[in-house]
Amino acid sequence: MPDFDLIIRGGKVVFPRPRIAQIRDGITQVIQDFTSGIELVDIAICDGEIAAVGPELTGATRETIDAAGLHVFPGVIDSHVHFNEPGRTDWEGFETGSSALAAGGGTIFFDMPLNAHPPTLDAASFDQKLAAAQTTSLVDFAFWGGLVPRNLDKLEGLADRGVIGFKAFMSNSGISSFPYADERTLREGMKRAARLGKIVAVHAESESITSELAQKFISAGKTSIRDYLDSRPERAELDAIRRALEFAGETGCALHIVHVSCGTGVGLVATARQGGINVTCETCPHYLVLSENDMLQIGSLAKCAPPLRPTNDGLWQWLVLGGITTIGSDHSPAPPELKSDPNFFRVWGGISSIQHTLPLLITKDRGGRLVGPAQLAQLLSANVAERFKLPQKGGIKVGSDADLALVDLSRAFTVVENDLLYRHRHTPYLGRRLTGKVVQTILRGQTVFKDGKIISKPFGRLVRPTT
Repeated sequence: MPDFDLIIRGGKVVFPRPRIAQIRDGITQVIQDFTSGIELVDIAICDGEIAAVGPELTGATRETIDAAGLHVFPGVIDSHVHFNEPGRTDWEGFETGSSALAAGGGTIFFDMPLNAHPPTLDAASFDQKLAAAQTTSLVDFAFWGGLVPRNLDKLEGLADRGVIGFKAFMSNSGISSFPYADERTLREGMKRAARLGKIVAVHAESESITSELAQKFISAGKTSIRDYLDSRPERAELDAIRRALEFAGETGCALHIVHVSCGTGVGLVATARQGGINVTCETCPHYLVLSENDMLQIGSLAKCAPPLRPTNDGLWQWLVLGGITTIGSDHSPAPPELKSDPNFFRVWGGISSIQHTLPLLITKDRGGRLVGPAQLAQLLSANVAERFKLPQKGGIKVGSDADLALVDLSRAFTVVENDLLYRHRHTPYLGRRLTGKVVQTILRGQTVFKDGKIISKPFGRLVRPTT
């Protein structure tokens, strides 16, 4: 019998490396910096796990991959997607969404609870979603449970099923069956989540501020892109972040602020974390790559909430310093008819981008001069696995699941409609020239995507966090 199932030879293996900063007297300083993290070594795989890592490994193998000239990243873990199944597969679906993720080097996703019908608010709806994903998902998956006013007594059942955590909106979600969590609900939900050992993720925008401003503009007949942007100011996001941090401090709940759009918001999180609050934050590629000028030019395909900001300089500064913990795509697709209303307030707010997270960041990173491959691997894989208690995922080490992405960092390509694998082939990045082409994606030792094609049947399985 061969010693290994697969050996990947000659690749530039990217080992995740963190960058750690702290705030002293209002000044942020990097206190730990591991920015190299690239080694020319082989990776041996057996029974879906990494069995050995080292130079010029010996031993018989069933299969060999020549990775010369390629960088081998840990598989991307996308902790923030909206695949909308069951109930809204005309928007996306596990089959198309997971295929697009694999084409971008992704090997596991965490699906949000609100867009499914029914939303994932109890054990029964979790089971419905699980049945759908087990049939059609190409890659591994985990599920967020919802936290809304009417399901506080259902959180324990969701925790027993193995949700990755609970998601709450602090403003209108856009889905009537998934109402926002008022302060009483959020505080009580955090208390229960803390007892259950579960993290709470929040969409941090103030409902009182955003609803009042939106109504003011709409009543005056002001429904343009500019009006929408002005209805969701940065202060609405900061107000919500402050309240969420306050509740986390009171309850002892682990808190994760999703899609932070501004550097000031990251600063609030970094200060709270240094003060002892168990909090992390995520941003998204669109907040790092696009600005509000892009939304004004592109239109509905670039609509999101929080909206794009005038500049992303502050986010990049915090990314370089290590203040941002994870990056998720927030892939939130919709049929074309929901993106075409002349009233911009009625346009579905969501950006389709799951296939290009890694190349978007590689391109924007200007050849590794800002964060580099090792820190990108930390943000997209290792930090996600650590924060959400998935010890088998996120790294390239013996015993870990063999989830890998082989990337040609020097290969440029243009985002074109025919290459998109998600259901509705629209994205604000059409026509954009990117660098960093995903050549092959491997899930638990099996190739699921190679050279532009899906080459595996659905292979995904539910991944539960450790307790």
